[in-house]
Amino acid sequence: MTNAGKTPAPAAAKRGWFTRFLDTVEWLGNLLPHPVTLFALFAVLVVVGSGVAAYFDFSAVDPRPEGAAGRSADGIIRVVSLFSVDGLQRIIANLVTNFTSFPPLGVVLVALLGVSIAEHSGLISAAMRGLVMNASPRMVTVTVVFAGIISNTASELGYVVLIPMAAVIFHSLGRHPLAGLAAAFAGVSGGYSANLFIGTVDPLLAGFTTSAANLIDPTYNVGPEANWYFMIVSTFVIATLGAIVTEKIVEPKLGKYNPNEASIDLGAQQLDALTPREKLGLKGAGLAFLLLAVLLALSIVPEWGILRNPETGGVPDSPFLKGIVVFIFVTFAIPGFVYGKIVGTMKTDRDVINAMSKSIGSMGLYIVLVFFAAQFVAFFGWSNMGAIFAVKGATALQEMGLTGPLLFVFFIAMCGFVNLMLGSASAQWAITAPIFVPMLMIVGYSPEVIQAAYRIGDSVTNVITPMMSYFGLILAVAARYKKDMGLGTLIATMLPYSMVFFVGWTLLFILWVFVGGFPVGPNAPTYYQFTGG
Repeated sequence: MTNAGKTPAPAAAKRGWFTRFLDTVEWLGNLLPHPVTLFALFAVLVVVGSGVAAYFDFSAVDPRPEGAAGRSADGIIRVVSLFSVDGLQRIIANLVTNFTSFPPLGVVLVALLGVSIAEHSGLISAAMRGLVMNASPRMVTVTVVFAGIISNTASELGYVVLIPMAAVIFHSLGRHPLAGLAAAFAGVSGGYSANLFIGTVDPLLAGFTTSAANLIDPTYNVGPEANWYFMIVSTFVIATLGAIVTEKIVEPKLGKYNPNEASIDLGAQQLDALTPREKLGLKGAGLAFLLLAVLLALSIVPEWGILRNPETGGVPDSPFLKGIVVFIFVTFAIPGFVYGKIVGTMKTDRDVINAMSKSIGSMGLYIVLVFFAAQFVAFFGWSNMGAIFAVKGATALQEMGLTGPLLFVFFIAMCGFVNLMLGSASAQWAITAPIFVPMLMIVGYSPEVIQAAYRIGDSVTNVITPMMSYFGLILAVAARYKKDMGLGTLIATMLPYSMVFFVGWTLLFILWVFVGGFPVGPNAPTYYQFTGG
């Protein structure tokens, strides 16, 4: 019996349920407007919604004790209408202040100024090349994932430099280049929030968390170092998990590489080793960093340290922690300049200024986004809708008995799902933090712990969502080695990382926070006692 005359089965029938699910997610994500437009719409929605909610007397019982700051005499939280003359006057009078006083704005830009010097001098790129190229063949996989995680201190550098580099390295070792690409992509994007260093993402998220926490506790402040301990440990766990997935799942599935599948001349590819001058530059930058670390330690560790708290003599609430963004700037800027001076990429102050100017110039979209995000967060707070949603949500969670580890497993999974459709970490947290931070604070958990859990969910699905801004770039690089590389193939390749990272990272969070009882960062409490300050 032949197949002649038979109608081929439609392609859709051959597609698995997960592929169809991801297609649906991509379709839904494409329906969403630009994040800037989204925040503008949300701000308008809060204004109009507050008027409707106030008309219907939407309210909640204030759980804070009598006499607590901000608690009304009758103990009821009511919606304040912004869809009124008083509301309009308040919006107009505070529009600029909302923007300029928004915590994520200044701290991110200041940190970026320092990182930009290290990036444009070539320090970060050289450090990554040296780290990966000098790794032993047995350690190259874990080194690639590890380097991907560390590269997040320099924003997009990991995507633009390390991922293509990893594919070349794997191919030069006789391994499948797509396995190298996948390992680097897993570190850069799947391990996005882990790091040994405090980078630009830390003050960004801490600013949004602070604004959200202030909705119910105006004095609460979350610093960029809030998740440092947990993220240091996460770096090694994610690097190990990423290497295991690469060598035990992804690489065997890819099989032996066939050079005929490539769309480029693989023979023309080469990865330049570090030059003697670059090596000298790295030594000089390392010496500068070590000197800065010693000076910083002398100002913090001794009891007479000038950066300790002048009132208590301790590190908590000290000038060091309050000004940690300044030290991010310094520890990137000075070693970066030293490296640039040695290798010749930075000869005068103009080169430094140009480097900072270019990076700030690339932040135009972020500044626009922050303007509208600041209005949304401010309006949400003024209207009391954030506090009411938080109280009602917390009450629902308590009635369901959803607390402890189970609550955070649910929260991490939800953040991961939202990330499939809204790939920007800043946009997603700016939208969800004003709801979930106050809600989980009322249940009894600190903003620092809530933020740490969010960072897991925000990271683990980055590698499987087409909404991630660099997904197209990764697909283009992958197509160099496999001409018919499609979206579904890339997602299928990265899916094991997403699943293993979700399980492993969530388990680490539970063990670290609830079993071990360790803080997620310096002086970061695990629990929050909701008393209203």
